[in-house]
Amino acid sequence: MKILVTGAAGFIGFHVSKKLIDLGHNVIGLDNINDYYDTNLKYARLDVLGIDKEDASKDRLLTQSSKNPKFHFVRMDLTDRDNLSELFKRERFDIVCNLAAQAGVRYSLENPEAYVDSNIVGFLNILEGCRHNNVKHLVYASSSSVYGLNKKIPFETTDSVDHPVSLYAASKKSNELMAHTYSHLYGFSTTGLRFFTVYGPWGRPDMALFLFTKAILNGEPIKVFNHGALERDFTYIDDITEGIVRIIEKDSSERKKNKELYKLYNIGNNKSVKLLDFIQQIESSLDLKAIRNNLPMQPGDVERTWANVDELIKDYDYRPNTPIDEGIDKFVTWYKEFYNV
Repeated sequence: MKILVTGAAGFIGFHVSKKLIDLGHNVIGLDNINDYYDTNLKYARLDVLGIDKEDASKDRLLTQSSKNPKFHFVRMDLTDRDNLSELFKRERFDIVCNLAAQAGVRYSLENPEAYVDSNIVGFLNILEGCRHNNVKHLVYASSSSVYGLNKKIPFETTDSVDHPVSLYAASKKSNELMAHTYSHLYGFSTTGLRFFTVYGPWGRPDMALFLFTKAILNGEPIKVFNHGALERDFTYIDDITEGIVRIIEKDSSERKKNKELYKLYNIGNNKSVKLLDFIQQIESSLDLKAIRNNLPMQPGDVERTWANVDELIKDYDYRPNTPIDEGIDKFVTWYKEFYNV
């Protein structure tokens, strides 16, 4: 198939693009390579895919990978309506996997405009591209953040998500509502995936595992919010990638026949891990002790996440199987190699 992957220089988008290329699909990766975090990491991911920094820096130039003729990259912003529309018309994608977004819960307190531009305006432009160019299936990133102040554990997609506690979460809930509207009005399949704390090699520098590893290696204190009384459904990147690719590859025509065009799934590890246990495992992998700076709860944060993934298991035989110790070991190995520690 011909597949558009937005956010292809990002953590999850990079891994999904690589997996799809390895499976023989034609992939066009799109990213605006913004400076929310170190762009060198984004360029390094693209280099693995065969796109050098010079070509990746050129706006709107569709560049073929030097390593795989089935991968092309274009630097473009989702808010660039005219050029995005032209890309859709020219390439005629079978599937769109929208992983581009302004990420981060805490940053949404500092720069709310970025979330409206990328996550709402940009997502509308993606929906319009799908609508006008016969895209069969849109798979897109939502977030566990939509559960907000939900108290019931584990989280299920049938739970109320009307009480978000960050603009990031509100923007992701908006995506789900917009996708529902477009599926209903224009008859194409949409699948929203609520991601639960993804970690692993090539991860984001603003995420806990990256921050903790860097600080511990540098002998600096780590920030432990809510005095460590937090739990997360940490999900290894290979398990996430496998789930996304299974959804992309499965024929969506049955859903059209059954009038199930709009779908939402949790995609996580199906268990909750205490933050303090997570930190202990990082210490074990590094063979170093963390200096802990206990802090109060951060605005916009939640105490616990835990994904019920029964629906994803039932529909796609999705089974996350990477234990936390193995996943952290793999990240630490990558980190030391990448940063020459």
